[in-house]
Amino acid sequence: MTPIADSLGDVGVELVARLESVTVVRGSFEPLRNISLTIEAGQRWAVVGPNGAGKSTLLHLLAAMAAPARGTATILGSTLGRVDVAELRTRIGFAGASLMDRIPGTELVKDAVLTGAWAVYSKRRESYDIGDEVRRDYLLGILGLTTLANRTFGTLSEGERKRVTIARALMPDPELLILDEPAAGLDLAAREELLRRLQWFADDPSAPTLVMATHHLEEIASATTHALALRAGSVVAAGPIDDVLTNSVLTTTFGLPVAVEKLDVAGRRRWFGRAAL
Repeated sequence: MTPIADSLGDVGVELVARLESVTVVRGSFEPLRNISLTIEAGQRWAVVGPNGAGKSTLLHLLAAMAAPARGTATILGSTLGRVDVAELRTRIGFAGASLMDRIPGTELVKDAVLTGAWAVYSKRRESYDIGDEVRRDYLLGILGLTTLANRTFGTLSEGERKRVTIARALMPDPELLILDEPAAGLDLAAREELLRRLQWFADDPSAPTLVMATHHLEEIASATTHALALRAGSVVAAGPIDDVLTNSVLTTTFGLPVAVEKLDVAGRRRWFGRAAL
């Protein structure tokens, strides 16, 4: 199978992201407070926490779509506030609900993916070459979208639209891929189909560093190496995944007794969490 990227050496920096005592302010509210985090090349991170924990804000920060009011955020070797974020964003792939709302419903699927190369939301006067088209067709294939290429984005199901945004996020061959709750709102079949494709991606050593936020432990790919637990804008725990996805950490994170199970499902490790009432 063709790799998603030529090699991890393409990442160019060993350190993908470093947040040092970062606080994000929105009006009088601080969705993130005093966050410190280090992400290295090739790691796969899961970000977990309840609604309002700050997961999406953190991902927007890592995607250079938000900036810290205090502290220092260094992404792919560039410090936010001292760099052209438009250029930096071309090195980062982002997929989430906020992106889906920006793609016109009339945009063809093949163009919604292709325009990811320029980080724009509809095809206009940008210049694309045959290499761009080959990569687009490859990504449509690995995400099961080839037969939908000439459909308009607005006619797709929720699961199909989410796969389009992931293909689009991969279009510029990013060094960092950020997925904000990619399986949220999907039915069981659509969720498992998406997770199967994400599992293949996470297993690929040539794929970019991955950070994915989720509410549900069962959505975490078995190749995930690290986890971050957030509550009320602060870090509860961060580090190797087996040290974070524990009963005690997740009980603190979600504010109720949580029992975590790690099971072998079809030869792959999957985590499950339930209230221990």
